[in-house]
Amino acid sequence: MIAYVKGEIVSVSEDNLVIDVNNIGYNVKISSNVANVLPGIGNIIKIYTYTMVKEDAFQLYGFLTRDDLDMFKKVITVNGIGPKGALAILSIMSADDLRFAIIAGDAKAISKAPGIGAKTAERLILDLRDKVSLEDTLTHSVSADISQSTDTDGAKSMKNDVIEALVALGYSATDALQAVKKTVITDDMDTEQILRLALKQMF
Repeated sequence: MIAYVKGEIVSVSEDNLVIDVNNIGYNVKISSNVANVLPGIGNIIKIYTYTMVKEDAFQLYGFLTRDDLDMFKKVITVNGIGPKGALAILSIMSADDLRFAIIAGDAKAISKAPGIGAKTAERLILDLRDKVSLEDTLTHSVSADISQSTDTDGAKSMKNDVIEALVALGYSATDALQAVKKTVITDDMDTEQILRLALKQMF
């Protein structure tokens, strides 16, 4: 219903933002991760929103990026996880970290969120694993880095090969993805060179 709101920050708490849009104050539920990076009161911000409409409530949930909003929408499709639970998960990990955990089957990391038990975390992984691919995760993780956002198909293939090699060496898929994400890669590198650099990120 409401794609985003843009206005002045009136107040911020750990889980709620009040934003003034044309002299109307909107309450927007947010994760603590969002609360921690918002600018101060009086600043103008743009928040991407998800609208929850019930018989007795009309609630906005806010995110700083479309990527975070899309991940939130995926999480609330899981049986047993509502908007509150989805925000709890995104309060302890970024959208990228959640993708890594889903691909790696890391229910322990997800269940650290308040109100999310081990069984619920396992259900989330089972339900969303087919909706989150390794290539998409890697693409999302480097999209903010201009120097890497124009990867060729060959570069993406090498990164996938390096991740698979790290997993074969005994590292978790989560750690492997994070290591490749942190590795600075140039056009003249081959898979072996990228692997050596990625291994250095493990220590």
